[in-house]
Amino acid sequence: MRPTGKLHLGHWTGALENWVALQNDGGYSNYHLIADYHVLTTNLDSTQIYSYSVEMILDWLAAGIDPERSPIFRQSQVKEHTELHLIFSMLITKSRLERNPTLKEQVRDLDLGPISYGYLGYPVLQAGDILLYKGEVVPVGEDQLPHIEITREIAREFNRQYAQVFPEPVGKLTKFARLPGLDGKRMSKSVGNTILLSDSSDEVKKKMKKAVTDPQKIRKGDPGRPDICLVFMYHQKFNPAEEQEIRRGCESGQLGCVDCKMRAAEKINEFLNPFRERRKHYEAKPEEVKKILKNGEDRARLAAQKTMTEVHQAMKMG
Repeated sequence: MRPTGKLHLGHWTGALENWVALQNDGGYSNYHLIADYHVLTTNLDSTQIYSYSVEMILDWLAAGIDPERSPIFRQSQVKEHTELHLIFSMLITKSRLERNPTLKEQVRDLDLGPISYGYLGYPVLQAGDILLYKGEVVPVGEDQLPHIEITREIAREFNRQYAQVFPEPVGKLTKFARLPGLDGKRMSKSVGNTILLSDSSDEVKKKMKKAVTDPQKIRKGDPGRPDICLVFMYHQKFNPAEEQEIRRGCESGQLGCVDCKMRAAEKINEFLNPFRERRKHYEAKPEEVKKILKNGEDRARLAAQKTMTEVHQAMKMG
């Protein structure tokens, strides 16, 4: 993930939920990368990258990432990322990168205008991030699937051109791969439509009051259409036990939107309570967080160096 500060529920449903499940039940060896070079593709101000990285690490730990099993590290501190990116950039054309649908969507949504060489090559650096650790499964939100396909193409081309070094990774989605924000649009802190993993109980309730609902359900008693209602989607994710009851109450008009929102807020708060406790623990121990980061970077560096030795041998350059 790019370090942009505190994480929200969209990060949980789009990626973190997968990460924790794979770590705990999937039998995988996980690597968790803080993509601090990637931040520079859209914002050259580097002054807050470290503090934002720490905030993100706190949320990862709060969500259940175990740094003993799953190394946490910064991209910028493992120099092999940039070397592999350079090699990979020789294996893909500019026109292929320009066809990337995620790129087109981001340029439109963020109103970026002319983009940099680095931004165009974002998925090439991402391919290096994945393949440096021989990644086989990449837990991502659905918007990142085109990037995984580019990674697969680059792996195939390297293996064809030189030797069989890299696997072709696949993306792994959750059922709720993209959870909309409180306004029904893509959840984004820059838009201000998020519920943060670190929000207090009162903040969650306050934010949920502003969530959009079925525009035809104006007052209690009006029949609603839960399948087009954002709040019902939140119930499906965070309150599945009461999903059918909520549906009946909405469709009959017996359940008003304000009550429905507060019931969703209550369930979201129940879900977030363990996150808040774990985050509080690590916030009080900044030196422990620094040790976690150093240990993760040392372990990642060893794996990266091993891969690059194979790359150099395959290319007859080492």
